Amino acid sequence: MSTTNKDPSKPETIQDIAFKLAEEQLQQLQLDNGPRERTVFILGSKNVGKTTAINSFFDREETPRPTLALDYSYARKTAAVQKQICHIWELGSLDRQLAEVPLRSQGVENLSCIIMVDLSQPQRLWCDLKESYEILRNYCDKLMVSKGDDDVSEREDKMRQRVKKDHVDLATLNVMPFPVIIVGGKYDLYIGFEPEIKKHICRCLRSMAHLMGGGLLFYSNKLQKLAKTLRDTISHLAFGSPSHPFRSHNTDYNDALSIWYGNDTWDNISSMGVQTLQSIESNINEEIPQDFSSLQQEQKHQDPAKDPGFRESVIDEMRAQKDEELRLLVKNSTQKMLRGKFESVK
Repeated sequence: MSTTNKDPSKPETIQDIAFKLAEEQLQQLQLDNGPRERTVFILGSKNVGKTTAINSFFDREETPRPTLALDYSYARKTAAVQKQICHIWELGSLDRQLAEVPLRSQGVENLSCIIMVDLSQPQRLWCDLKESYEILRNYCDKLMVSKGDDDVSEREDKMRQRVKKDHVDLATLNVMPFPVIIVGGKYDLYIGFEPEIKKHICRCLRSMAHLMGGGLLFYSNKLQKLAKTLRDTISHLAFGSPSHPFRSHNTDYNDALSIWYGNDTWDNISSMGVQTLQSIESNINEEIPQDFSSLQQEQKHQDPAKDPGFRESVIDEMRAQKDEELRLLVKNSTQKMLRGKFESVK
């Protein structure tokens, strides 16, 4: 029943008012329960298992191919009254320009990030972690400059809530304006490392996660328990469920670390006290010298046409034919130019 055709001269009855309120509430419910969208951005070391983790989240059983640039997937979930959509982006190599795409796609309010680093390569772990951190931090700094004081204050308040407002270290942290979880991949290969190496790696990762107000998780697709925890974590960031994906809290460097937001302190991490980005880098580099050359090499332009993982016989033959045509064209053009020069000299 609608009240729109009712005679305006007649007073509204209680029934009319009830219907009107019901219509307004229904309209508001439709607005509130429209599709809710979130973005999960996954970046970090190459060949660490980012694609495998995403495939596991989607229950895909396909063999992953190397991600050269930027991959996109999306997931949908329909609750009782609301549709939820999650945009999942994977950055193949640590390219700052490409990273802008997912970071700007849905706004920082709906963004979560996962930084995956390779535990099996301690000599470049910091290189990939620092580059990933700086990609996110540079974007955040630009964002804060462009926002008004009220927006910045509200965002900072949400950041403090994630870590816990009464956290003893809050004043010393440089909290990201969105949830960030560091994932140490290939834990199955890391298990056999010397305890001293493990201790330095764990101290570095715990310090960085704590500094940015993030979480920390060790992962291997070969260990079902750890694989499930990461799958649940992606689901939590995408749809809010399960509400507590980290089923345990573990800070023992001889075991798989699992530390949720705000559940670590500088005193628990080491006897060194408060850490900064510079001191964390200095400490890990002193104990495990870092190789930045491999990261710099990866960041150079990569041509998919020359990558054996992307071979397509028909396309490759056509490409070879066009390359040969181009070579002959350039050769003929060069010869004509030379002839022209000789003729002009005569």
